[in-house]
Amino acid sequence: MNTVQKWDLFELSAAGAQDGNPFTERTIFATFTGTCEQVTVNGFYDGNGIYRVRFMPSFEGEYTYVLDGTYGGGRQEGRFTVIPAGPGNHGPVHVAGEYHFAYADGTAYYPIGTTCYVWDLQSDARIAETLESLAASAFNKLRFCVFPKHYDYNLGEPRSYPYEGTPMDSSVLTKDNFMSYSFQKDGNAFDYTRFNPDHFRHIESCILALQRLGIEADLIMMHPYDRWGFATMTAEQDDLYWQYAIARFAAFRNVWWSLANEYDLFPTKTLSDWERYAGIICREDPYHHLRSIHNCRPFYDHTRPWITHCSIQRQDIYKSSELVNEWREKYHKPIVLDEIAYEGNIQHGWGNITAEEMTRRFWEAACRGGYPGHGETYMHPDGVLWWSHGGQLHGESWKRFRLLRDILSETPGLGLAPYEQCRWDEVCAVPECEFMHPVKSFYLYYYSFMRPSFRDFHFDDTTSFQVRVIDTWEMTVEDRGVYTGHFRTTLPGKPYMAVWITRQD
Repeated sequence: MNTVQKWDLFELSAAGAQDGNPFTERTIFATFTGTCEQVTVNGFYDGNGIYRVRFMPSFEGEYTYVLDGTYGGGRQEGRFTVIPAGPGNHGPVHVAGEYHFAYADGTAYYPIGTTCYVWDLQSDARIAETLESLAASAFNKLRFCVFPKHYDYNLGEPRSYPYEGTPMDSSVLTKDNFMSYSFQKDGNAFDYTRFNPDHFRHIESCILALQRLGIEADLIMMHPYDRWGFATMTAEQDDLYWQYAIARFAAFRNVWWSLANEYDLFPTKTLSDWERYAGIICREDPYHHLRSIHNCRPFYDHTRPWITHCSIQRQDIYKSSELVNEWREKYHKPIVLDEIAYEGNIQHGWGNITAEEMTRRFWEAACRGGYPGHGETYMHPDGVLWWSHGGQLHGESWKRFRLLRDILSETPGLGLAPYEQCRWDEVCAVPECEFMHPVKSFYLYYYSFMRPSFRDFHFDDTTSFQVRVIDTWEMTVEDRGVYTGHFRTTLPGKPYMAVWITRQD
């Protein structure tokens, strides 16, 4: 009898018809029934006469299935057993509480993300190098694209394309605006009704490689940086793409849906289009993976019920993490700063902040109850930038995120909240679950670019607190002992310091 772990992928495959266009003219679906759930999911055509249906079970025990459709192979029935999740399998990530995240098994999840837009469309050697870099880092979320990307420092052809066809010569390109390109409609080289299964299989291999490293795959499903026509498909072609991608990817437990990178730069999409795509996800994804949409300039309306968390790009050349408090109060959802500018030295203002500033923005965001994201855009002799291609990390900020992640993992409850009592002249975080308690078990003060030589503290006259001083840049944690009542903590008068105070029970 077949077995599969809880929250792992169970797959059915069946031979079927190849005539006509199996992507549009045939269907396959299956209903999976266990003691605690019954789920019907659509399958997909995987080429060469093979159809597949994928399922992620949420409970242990015996399941049965019924497979059917017009795919040409007839009705099939069977059964399988779901066994307990193995080590490292915590299930998919969902919103927990109001502002934070947890895996399905209840384990708290603190996103420390990075962006490598098209690392998945590079050579095998470059992909292996990227995975090696990720394994040495503290990153547990990666944003990347399904479609290839055309933009500065990323002008080559990808390893594969999502549709059957070949790219046209660049002489047929027309520039729609300074950020978006599309093919002339009379020179279209791709059939947007026939997918290239090899392209999607390869992306699935990348999703699984990330899963083995404990990294969430934040899939950017659409973007405007395009010279192949993928950003200007018709509504029918877009919907077909969404249905196919969801059927292929939804059963992977580490998938997140990002509807778009910079939704507001698409030349032909309207808000009704984005709402329609969201409706397809909500209808077709039975596991309710996390859903977001990313801006360039104006935010999407993050109060929309289908949006599970805010995926934010900073709108100001300087301010980013400092606004987390306001965004939490406005949207009452987790605040994920997927783009707070990138550490690097390219010409664009979004890609040349220092490692010190990137590290500062991470700590500032975390202590305000948000979740910051990293990117790296250093010029390279071979034109390989982490932000787009992956490869090796050349910066300094990424080395300093593990300390922050380790401290977050010691937070009582699910995450941190900004302590409003300290808002006037310092940033302080306390456990979200203890926000109303008069004396917290955990205080994390961050002094950013300020340089105090000491700070005085008083919580009450009886409780004892352990005090540790953190140099967030040098990555040192110094134990200063245990204090009660009024006490003073001396500091070195340099930026990027933090004081971590924990109650001794």
